[in-house]
Amino acid sequence: MRTLGVTNDTALLRRLNTRAILHALRQGGAQTLTQLARASGLSRQTAEVALTDLTERGLAEEAAPTEGGTGRPARRFRFKSEAGHVVGLDVGPSRILAMLADLNGNVIGEQRIDVDEHLPAAERLALAERAATGCAGSAGVGRGGVWAATAGTSGVVDRSGRVSVSHLIPGWTGLDLGGLVGRWFDCPGFAANDANLAAVAEHWRGSARHVEDVVYVLSGYRAGHGLLLDGRLRAGRTGSAGELGRLPLTGWEDPSVVLGREGRGAEEVFEAARAGEEQALAVVDRLAHGLARGASALVLVVDPELVVVGGGFSRAGELLLEPMRAHLATMCLNPPEVALSTFGEESIALGAVRMALDHVERERLGL
Repeated sequence: MRTLGVTNDTALLRRLNTRAILHALRQGGAQTLTQLARASGLSRQTAEVALTDLTERGLAEEAAPTEGGTGRPARRFRFKSEAGHVVGLDVGPSRILAMLADLNGNVIGEQRIDVDEHLPAAERLALAERAATGCAGSAGVGRGGVWAATAGTSGVVDRSGRVSVSHLIPGWTGLDLGGLVGRWFDCPGFAANDANLAAVAEHWRGSARHVEDVVYVLSGYRAGHGLLLDGRLRAGRTGSAGELGRLPLTGWEDPSVVLGREGRGAEEVFEAARAGEEQALAVVDRLAHGLARGASALVLVVDPELVVVGGGFSRAGELLLEPMRAHLATMCLNPPEVALSTFGEESIALGAVRMALDHVERERLGL
């Protein structure tokens, strides 16, 4: 039994050493063995063993020598970010966006398809598969080259990736979206609510990257809220956290109703408001008030550092944010900072990339 324990301890230590070198490679780019040992805190000999392991797994390779200098350059090694890929999808009522990214999260391909809001589920799924596989295929990545895929969509999505409630997309309720996406590439598949994934994207590389407690507001005809606490997504027991539109006491007014009464689309209203039209400014204020009411319910509960506004209405910029801040100030004891999304409507697909990458890093890279 003692021998078994020693063996297990040795294997664990080797995995930890390999993980340390992999982390150093990903963070520091191409480096010499000496630099890797120093960055990881390992001896040069131990670093070399770990680097050999990564090379055999196809995750590291010798980098091209640097130009210039005299004498023989030291060998440098790099992380092979192209060894595998992930796919992130935004499957919405009127648009599908697919992104292909390498193992560093760099997006190397995109495909967009506009769809009719009333398109049946089967046809929508066929278009989503075409966008996802086409995005990978155009980059020369086959089925085996995609290691995980995630789809974001409107409605309540549970932890298994099943859409438990959807009011905006026909035939979507009950759909095992995560399972379907995974089968397209024969890889682990996941699905999550669109606002939640947008919040993940903003915390990863966007407006919320320097804060840990964030409320994300998805504005536009697709409305919703995402919540991150201590840098972690909080979707709740059933995935319905942030579904404030179901709570009449919030006084939230559907933007489509507001714009429907006006008889103009959002872009037209925003353009008129920029020109100083009083009626358009009043409509923008009403939209901002609705967004503030929804956000305030979460702000009063979790007291976040930041509220990020994304989605279609975020294109209005400060025209929308200024009255929203004013309304939040009257609704909250200590209103947080309010900022625009860095990515706008692309944040959902990018958050899906990050969720797929999380799985790969945890299960295949050991990070």
